[in-house]
Amino acid sequence: MFAPHSFPPRPPVSHSPPDPLGSVARTCATLVALALIAACSTDRAIPTGLNHGSDASRGVPSTEGLASPAWQVTARDLVSAAKLSPIQAAHAYPILSVAQYLAVQRAEAALGAADEDANSADDPDGGRPRIEADRGAVAGASVVTLSYLFPASAATLESMVTSQEGTGPGNSAPMRQAFEAGEVIGRGVGAQIVARTISDHFDAANTAVPLVGPGYWTSSANPPTPVDGGQLQGVTPWFLTSASQFRPDPPPDFGGAVFNAGLAEIRHISDTRTPEQTQIATFWVQSKGTPTTPGFWLSVPTDSGWVSNHGFSERETTHMYALASATMFDAQIGCWDEKLTTWLIRPWKADPAITVVAAVGKPNHPSYPSGHSCVSSSAAEVLKTFFPEKSAQLDAMVVQAGLSRMYGGIHYSFDITAGQTLGRSVALFTIAADGGGNSVLTAH
Repeated sequence: MFAPHSFPPRPPVSHSPPDPLGSVARTCATLVALALIAACSTDRAIPTGLNHGSDASRGVPSTEGLASPAWQVTARDLVSAAKLSPIQAAHAYPILSVAQYLAVQRAEAALGAADEDANSADDPDGGRPRIEADRGAVAGASVVTLSYLFPASAATLESMVTSQEGTGPGNSAPMRQAFEAGEVIGRGVGAQIVARTISDHFDAANTAVPLVGPGYWTSSANPPTPVDGGQLQGVTPWFLTSASQFRPDPPPDFGGAVFNAGLAEIRHISDTRTPEQTQIATFWVQSKGTPTTPGFWLSVPTDSGWVSNHGFSERETTHMYALASATMFDAQIGCWDEKLTTWLIRPWKADPAITVVAAVGKPNHPSYPSGHSCVSSSAAEVLKTFFPEKSAQLDAMVVQAGLSRMYGGIHYSFDITAGQTLGRSVALFTIAADGGGNSVLTAH
């Protein structure tokens, strides 16, 4: 059917691949349809027992007055309104989230030991100065980073800060002062993260040059345009030591038996696609005009009630946002490093009889590995460290996210497997680095 060609050799990787997608899909067949429904439930979570390096206030409900979730919603709304691509959105979310987390750490350090005695049930303020300082730190970091990312919304964002000052529970002059002190710290941290962003090469010229020949990707745009994300190999990651750190084995040889079997599978799906498969493919599109895939994963813990049920403090919540968003962006960098190395053809180009679900569209970048799976598996792996009791549900969601791209007609099963492996590998690395206490998420 095709003339086989081989991809260039590369050093062996140190991680083991997961079970083949078909096996996982059969195991989870009864779960994936329920995963998203369960994700929106408010079932009470079992405490994790994990500290996450936090120093949560004592003597007050730690969910009371959290500022970061509202700012995250604002960010997702801005991403949607600006119609950012998933690549752009994955870059934007950690700029906000890392700044929030670092700002909270520094605000609490500035309060110092003097506030420790205030964090007790016997204190009339019940640790309120720390909570207000945290809220101010989040507001300051958020307004600076989001104003940089969405300058047209700067005035509105500043008004949000003004409206939040002095509106927290226990409002008083000392509490307003604590908020203001935290805000100053947050604005300083936000400025530092913006400076880092300006020099992270995300806006570098797209100089990626596709390989040419049978089995290689060609632009789906008309007229053809440069590959989306062509600059990502040179972008500064948050944790990774290089874009190729977790590069997977190459895809099956074009025209070989394994490739042809994978292509035939997508052709069969295309020929027999069910309404349920179309619905799943459509749900997981998460493209321009939405919060995108990274935004979806960041919304799950709060929209599902997990954060509230765990009683997370501001520090714990911002930690979750920062680690998840930075990990997803690093997984995206690693994913595109492979895409721009092997340049694998998309299924509908390899077999023009394959139809693509209209809502899914035809991504303007190579097939291998799946970006959806890289991002989704990395996010789920991080969230499992904060919510281990949700592990089965999160895993089922990752499976469904992967299957959705096959149902849509835009990915082979081996794209999904490689993406999930890469995403998990990146996440395990970032989780370990963060747990070591001396990473990009550690306030110095």
